[in-house]
Parts: sequence; C-alpha cells; structure tokens
Amino acid sequence: MRAADAPIRVAWLGHRSATSGDGIITYSREITNGLRTRGVDVVFFHHEASLADADSVVLDALSLSHRLVISRPGSRRRLGDMLRQHEVDVVHVSFSFSSLDFNLPKLCHQLGIPIVGTFHVPFGQRPTVWSLTTSAVYRLYAQALAECNAVIIFSDLQREILVSLGVPREVIQVLPNGVDVDKYAPGESAKRAHFNAARLFSYVGRLDPEKNVAELLGAFLAADPPADLKLVLVGGGAERRRLERRHHDPRVIFTGTITDERERIDILRASDAFFLPSEVEGLSLAMLEAMACGVATVATDVGSDGEALRGAGLVLDPRRLEVELLAALRFLIEVPEACRLLGALARQRVLERYSLATNLDRLIELYQALAPGRPQLPGRAFVKR
Repeated sequence: MRAADAPIRVAWLGHRSATSGDGIITYSREITNGLRTRGVDVVFFHHEASLADADSVVLDALSLSHRLVISRPGSRRRLGDMLRQHEVDVVHVSFSFSSLDFNLPKLCHQLGIPIVGTFHVPFGQRPTVWSLTTSAVYRLYAQALAECNAVIIFSDLQREILVSLGVPREVIQVLPNGVDVDKYAPGESAKRAHFNAARLFSYVGRLDPEKNVAELLGAFLAADPPADLKLVLVGGGAERRRLERRHHDPRVIFTGTITDERERIDILRASDAFFLPSEVEGLSLAMLEAMACGVATVATDVGSDGEALRGAGLVLDPRRLEVELLAALRFLIEVPEACRLLGALARQRVLERYSLATNLDRLIELYQALAPGRPQLPGRAFVKR
C-alpha cells in the first residue's frame, strides 16, 4: 500500500526506440524526463524489450513499427494487472500506442484510474488522399477519445474537429507540444564546415510520401542555389532510396536517421532555414525545435503548424505548394538577411507559446485535478482552454 504522502504516480503508455527519433518518440521521452525532474513518479509502459529498465514495463507485442503495434493475446489482462500492481494514480497514453488503444478507456474505468490521452494523429484542412485518410482515423478514434477523462491536443482547430465527431468539449485540453528552450537554442556549431557549406538549409523528419520531400528537393534544385549552399535532409523512410537516386547533386546531403540529439541540434544551429512542406501534420516537434534554435522556418498550413508559425515564419498554402515553395526558397537564397530576421521571430514565438516548461506546468496541474489527494508539485495553476 502506497503512503498517502507519496507523489503522483503516472503510468505512461508510449514508445521507445533505439533506431528512430520521430515526434511521437521524442514526445514521450521529453515529457517523461521532464515529469521526473518535477517529482512525478513515472512508470513507462512500452514494447521495446531492448530498452527495458527499472522504471519501465515491457508489454509483449508484434511491432511492425512503433506506429503499428499488434498486442499479443492476454496483453490487456497483463496491462491491467501491472497497473494494479504499480498502484498508479493516472494513466497517460500517447495515441497511437497499440491495438489496445480502443479498449484502454474501458479498462481504466474498470480499475477506477483516470485516463489522459494525447492524440498525435496528423490532419490536413484540405481534401487530399492523406488528409482523407487521417480524417478516417479521427472518426475511428472518436469514441475512445470521448471515453477518456482528458484528451490533450495541440490547437483550437484540432479541438473543433474532435468536437464535431462527438468528443465532449469539456474533456479536451489544448496543450501544445513544448520544446526545452535552453537545450534547443541558438549557438555555435561546426556543421557548416562539416558539410562544406557557406549556408545551410535543412529538413528533419521522415522521408515518407506525405512529407513532400520530393517537392522540396525539386524546388531547391529549380531555384539553382550556389554550390556552397547545401540542403541537408535528416531522417530515413520509405522514399529515401528513391530520392537519393533521383536527386544526386552535391548540394543535397542525405544523412539518414540521426538518433544523437546533440548532433541534430548542431545541424539546426548551423541552419539558415528549415523547411517542412508536409501534406498533413499534428504539431511538428521538429519544426518547433528548429524555431527554438532561431532558424527561419517555412512550413505548410496543415495540422496545427500554420497556427504555430503564422507571423513568425513563412506559411505555405499546400494547394499551391510548388509555386510557393519555389518562391520561398528563392527569397531566402537571395535575401540572407531575411533568414536572420525570421529566425529571431521564430525563437521568440517558441519562448512565448511552446516551451516545455509551460507544457509540464499545465500537465502536472491536470494530473493533480484528476488525482486529488496527492501532494502538490511545483507548477502553475491549471487553466482549461
């Protein structure tokens, strides 16, 4: 039996990976590390046996990728047993977690444990193949989200989509992604010299079709930048091999996946501009990290990215992507001073709205509202939005 004065204990259901570092993995890592520094007792439930430790529980599953995990028979019972054994006060699931997703609210209610879900699924505001696909996923998850005690999403627009699908407005909390603004900050970097570049443009993320990296490469080469301006693409994915074959040019550098966070930060610090021309997004952590590093940022108006960037960067209409992306590239190539101005605006925007510290403050207050009776932890008063 846990002592009455023990800190809040949160069961975090999320993803770990030794080989990938995309937004959904980064979110779990950054938030759980931050919660622990604030005194929250976190038990991390995941599916990566090679990354088991004393503070985690590994659930057996067939993992086709961290985005497609099929739980083994008996996983629901084992999860329930482990939640009871660890005497958790709150369950926080980072959707999508596994094929158990749709049963988690019912399981938690049976155990008498409040459940919080962060809904990462990207969306687009305009009808395309990708946005229609993600819209179907929203409809699929609507009932499970409606049964959660709280649902964390990233923007007012995303909230209205969920409300229209029947998720009660009162359970939805607009709590945008946050970035550690001390770690992700402007600073010295040797990466320009490493890439033999006088100036550097960058992309960080999956090289998958919905990210429109092919369009970025085509526009970059069509803008015909000088030989010492390089475009570095950090990440792996389904399109990497094809893109490397098709866009073989000394001004284009493919690094593959970089799991070392310090190296990714060094690349961002060396960058003059960052590009994210996606077809769909949630709220891109890679974009916020670039902005926090003081990098001029260009992104499409999809998901919550346009809301985060507007007034602090260049927001592109995805319906006119080729034209606007080429224009943005030419502008930033020809007017280097614009990169410095936009970079300063981007950094200020993150400081004002998207810091990890603010995210943690509000998340802890949400936990305390759902699990009254536990000792209060440092944090601001929780305000529903």
